[in-house]
Amino acid sequence: MDNSTIKPKIIPFSEVTKFHGHICPGTAIGYRAGEIAIKKLRSPRALDEEFLAIVENDSCSVDAIQVVTGCTFGKGNLIFKDHGKHVYTFINRDTGEALRMSLNKGIDEMDPEFAEIREKVFSGSASEEEKQEFENQRDKASYDILDMPDTELFKIEHVKIEIPEKARIFQSIKCAKCGELVAEHRARVENGTFVCIPCFDDYSRT
Repeated sequence: MDNSTIKPKIIPFSEVTKFHGHICPGTAIGYRAGEIAIKKLRSPRALDEEFLAIVENDSCSVDAIQVVTGCTFGKGNLIFKDHGKHVYTFINRDTGEALRMSLNKGIDEMDPEFAEIREKVFSGSASEEEKQEFENQRDKASYDILDMPDTELFKIEHVKIEIPEKARIFQSIKCAKCGELVAEHRARVENGTFVCIPCFDDYSRT
């Protein structure tokens, strides 16, 4: 199929809210990232592993990315790197194209008024009126993000990247200590036996 003729269908934001449980700026950011990637990489929502997402945080945004792109941990086409950064890389395996997006501004900079009332709510010092106002401001900030121009929200780059291999299935072995099953590639060797990571007695002199 000629990918240049594809007109991707984008999942509505309401589906993200249904999955995540509420509207928030984080899901709006993830929604926009997934939406932009699908359009620019000319790729439909992933049914298998043909579309790949690499996320560098575990925030609300990742829930949205799963819904919009179809990339999930279970399929092996959602890869998490614990860098704490609002950076998202998407790969179309069929074309080899990759798109990297990094957030230009934090929520506090985008909407200082929302940031101020959020701090009150999270500290437990907000009144009932302020809690209601927080929800109103949260919704407004989220929809503002949904309406932002692509390049105002993200720095967007087509990048060259080594495409990760497709997910592999590994055998499971029993941990010699707890007896629970662990994938062989995640097991550790201790005193000549295989143990899981939680049971492993790590040794370091540093």
